[in-house]
Amino acid sequence: MSKVTVVGSGFVGATVAQYVADKNLADVCLIDILKGVPQGKALDMMQAAPITGHDCKIVGTNDYADTKGSDIVVITAGIARKPGMSRDDLLKTNANIVQEVAKNAIKHSPDAIFICVTNPLDVMTYLTWKTTKLPASRVMGMAGVLDSARFQTFIAMETGFSVQDVRAMVLGGHGDLMVPVTKNATVNGVPISEFLPQAKIDEIVKRTQNGGIEVVNLMGSSAFYAPGRSVAQMVEAILLDQNRLLPCCVYADGEYGLKDVYVGLPCVLGKEGVKKIVDVKMTDEEKDALKKSAASIKENVELMNKLLVAV
Repeated sequence: MSKVTVVGSGFVGATVAQYVADKNLADVCLIDILKGVPQGKALDMMQAAPITGHDCKIVGTNDYADTKGSDIVVITAGIARKPGMSRDDLLKTNANIVQEVAKNAIKHSPDAIFICVTNPLDVMTYLTWKTTKLPASRVMGMAGVLDSARFQTFIAMETGFSVQDVRAMVLGGHGDLMVPVTKNATVNGVPISEFLPQAKIDEIVKRTQNGGIEVVNLMGSSAFYAPGRSVAQMVEAILLDQNRLLPCCVYADGEYGLKDVYVGLPCVLGKEGVKKIVDVKMTDEEKDALKKSAASIKENVELMNKLLVAV
């Protein structure tokens, strides 16, 4: 059985652990600095195993030694957004947390693939890569899968078609400057422009870009069901070597005209991690938006470098 460590036993981390176990993908180690919380949640999940029908072991711990030999490390640790707080407001606090997590996790699982979920996600993924010193193919961030799922949901809601027939992709940073690619959005292969006027498509794009804060404003905390399931989809693609084409936060080294930046791009996920970045056609407007998004991420990376003692 493969092993997945989830760092952070809050709503997102616990949901990731539950989904991974429920799909019988891997044994799970749930780790947190809070004593008793990961242990209690792990025990609760294990007690649900006879009902869900999986044979995965779920362990809660406060000791990184228990994470030894993980195939995948998922980083969800950090403070969550509150109403009125932007993702960038989280930068300083979460950078210190993620840096410490990455240092501890890599010591015990040097062969692991890392998936970062902590916000501001693109910057934290870059920090994870720099801290672990792993090949870029083994460090990625979860955002594109979630943002694309939100985009697909809103398209289905507006068209009335089953969400299972909607295909759409969101690229760029995980924030207000994300880029929903409307040109390639379809309902079972039919462009959404066949079903929706441009004004309505523009509304869906804007709602997608604000998809996270909409949830925050409604319930007072960040989303966790959709983010947790998005991570589980990435974990499944890697562990089962599925070669899934998914939008993920990956390291761009010339692709799409972008250099030395972690940003959401279409990539193929398999057992080696990011197997390749795929070039998809975009409008000139979307290309410009992607470059603008990447530039914003770079600015925040520079800010983070100033805030941290060592990166």
